[in-house]
Formats: sequence, C-alpha cells, structure tokens
Amino acid sequence: MKRIILTGGGTAGHVTPNIALLPGLKKAGFDIKYIGSYEGMERKLIEKENIPYCGIATGKFRRYFDVKNFTDPFRVLKGYHEAKKIIKEYKPDVLFSKGGFVAVPVVFAAKRYKIPVIIHESDMTPGLANKLCLSSATKICCNFPETVKHLPEGKAVLSGSPIREELLKGSRDAGLSFTGLTGNKPVLLMMGGSMGSKVVNTALRGGLNTILREFEVVHLCGKGNIDTSINKEGYKQYEYISEELKDLMAMADIVLSRAGANAICELLALQKPNVLVPLSAAVSRGDQILNASSFEKQGFSYVLQEENLTSENLCEAIKTVYKKKNDYINAMKKSNQANGVEVVLQLINELASKK
Repeated sequence: MKRIILTGGGTAGHVTPNIALLPGLKKAGFDIKYIGSYEGMERKLIEKENIPYCGIATGKFRRYFDVKNFTDPFRVLKGYHEAKKIIKEYKPDVLFSKGGFVAVPVVFAAKRYKIPVIIHESDMTPGLANKLCLSSATKICCNFPETVKHLPEGKAVLSGSPIREELLKGSRDAGLSFTGLTGNKPVLLMMGGSMGSKVVNTALRGGLNTILREFEVVHLCGKGNIDTSINKEGYKQYEYISEELKDLMAMADIVLSRAGANAICELLALQKPNVLVPLSAAVSRGDQILNASSFEKQGFSYVLQEENLTSENLCEAIKTVYKKKNDYINAMKKSNQANGVEVVLQLINELASKK
C-alpha cells in the first residue's frame, strides 16, 4: 500500500485543502498520516476525519522582534527531530504540505530521507514558511498564474486549490429552508471569516435598506458580531456557519467576501459572481490585495479596497456585479484553476510511483 504524510496548520486555510484530498487519496489506496502541531486547530479537524494524527513541536519564524524569536528556533529543531522519527518509522512514499510553520520541520525531515515533497502555495506570493521550504520541494502547486514567476524553474504547477467535495454538493432549497428566506429575490451571501470583519459588516449594514430592495441577504458576520437591533425582512445574520455552508453557497446568487486564497478559490469553483474586499496591507502582508487583483484581472471578481469602502460604493458594486453576473460566470467557466484536487492527486500518484 502506498503511504502519504499530509502536513499543514495554523489556520483552517492550511488544513481544508488537505481534507479535500482525502476522498481521492483513499480511493487511490493510500495509507494516510497527518503531522501537525501538538494542540493546533488542525488536530480537531483531522481527527474528525478519522486520520491518524501525530503532533510535533513547532515555532514561528518572524520578520520582526519578539522575545519568542530566541526560543522558537529550539522548538523548530525539536519538531524537526520528532518529524524525522515519524518519517523514519512510517516510510511514506510522498509528502504533501499545505504550509504554515508546523510544515517547515516536516518538509526538512522529508528531504533528509529523500521523500518526494509537494508544496501547495495558496497566495499570490509565497509566505515565509513556504519560502523556507521551496528548495526542498519536488513540485510546488499554486493558485495564480502570476505566482509561477516567483517559484523555482521547473517546479511550479498551476493547479488551483483543492476544493472540498461536499462544498460542491449544496442545495438551494436546503439553504432557503435553513434560513427561512423566500428566494423571491436574488440572494446576497456575505462571508467575513470566523472572526468577521468590522469594516465590511458596518458597510453592509449601513446599506441594508438599499440592498434589501433588490436582494435577500445572508450575513455571516463573525463571532460576537450579531447586531440584535436589526430586524429586517429578508435579512438573516449568523456568527459562523459550517455544516450548512454548502447550502448557503448553492443558494447565493452573489457573494461578498474577503480575499483569502481558499475562500476565493471556492467561489471560482462554484462560479459565484462576487465582490471582494481584501484585508488592508496595514494589518497584513498584502497577500489578499494581490489575490483579489489577480481575480479582478481575470474577470472573476469586482474589487473594493478596504480603505475606500463605503456603504454607497458597496451597494453600487453589488448591483453592478449582479447586472453583469453572466460575464463573471462565463469568465470563471473558462478557468483552468477552479479545483485543484485532480491535478494534485495526479502529482501525488506520479511521485509516489517513482519512489
């Protein structure tokens, strides 16, 4: 039986693409093991899938001063030795890494034992953890055409992001039943992530009266961000949705979202016309701005920068995108980046067979 180790952690974006690969890996006959941090969020997500999980020590590499910069290298070194022990005993045929700092010692350990390594980079430009791993990779998958020039020659594969199978199987009727909406108007779905976005929440709520004339609205506003003072027909708000998200996506005619790579690749796979408000460069490394810019250039998205966001221009953007929805859908239909599952699985099988 072929064996594979999956790794990645720190955020859901470093785990869900791994989960998306599980059905295909099982069907192909792989024995699967996951390496993550001792108690990171990835542990619960992976154990829920009944995949054997091994925790290792991990530390973060920072570009700025922090007292932990003096201790974390030792944690990374410990994680490296722990990963080496796991790999030596398990003898995988291939390693797939979705990134995050927990993946760095695992990738280095795989290289030590000459295990083929596939890395997936979600954002336009590689983050620090993946940058450290590029020289150890056999192949590097990416979501954006522009990313290829940032990767070592001969290693880059434009794959798109692996999308969870269940997300593609949502039901519009189930979404309407869950929310209690009528479906008599087009539905706008706003997604701001598990913690929400104060800026986007405020702009959306400020324009609700205008938006509700033409749309029904499902607002995923983030933990602690429900506004109980708003009680308008056709407006439903939730902190966060997990199991029913596939049905809400199936129900949505247009989506308002941040521009995290996995989120927008899901919109692409589902061919959902969308308005993106990327996270400001003032509070990030600017990756969402680059992601959104690529999608805008390819005709997949309408982009509003956070610094310029108002209720007025948000309302106008929503109306514009819905009016031109067929143009956005047709552009997405022509894309070869929609769902990376098959491309990544093919690479895994090829490298595992050569081992």
